[in-house]
Amino acid sequence: MKKNEIIEKVNHLLVEEFEIEPELLVPEALLKQDLEIDSLDFVDIVVLIDREFGFKPTAEELKKVKTLAAFYDYIEQHI
Repeated sequence: MKKNEIIEKVNHLLVEEFEIEPELLVPEALLKQDLEIDSLDFVDIVVLIDREFGFKPTAEELKKVKTLAAFYDYIEQHI
């Protein structure tokens, strides 16, 4: 899967599942502060990543991901 496909799929999930405004989805956006993704949302994100990308991230790994760009990179490295 190409990087742009990952970005499109992740952005679509964030808009649809977490009702995040599309204009907020910029690479430098901070997941917790800018996108207001909380710890309960991360549980849902684990399920979505497993369903959409075929791997299950750990909580420890996701804690290290701070920005949306880092989130894209994290997924790209694991698929």
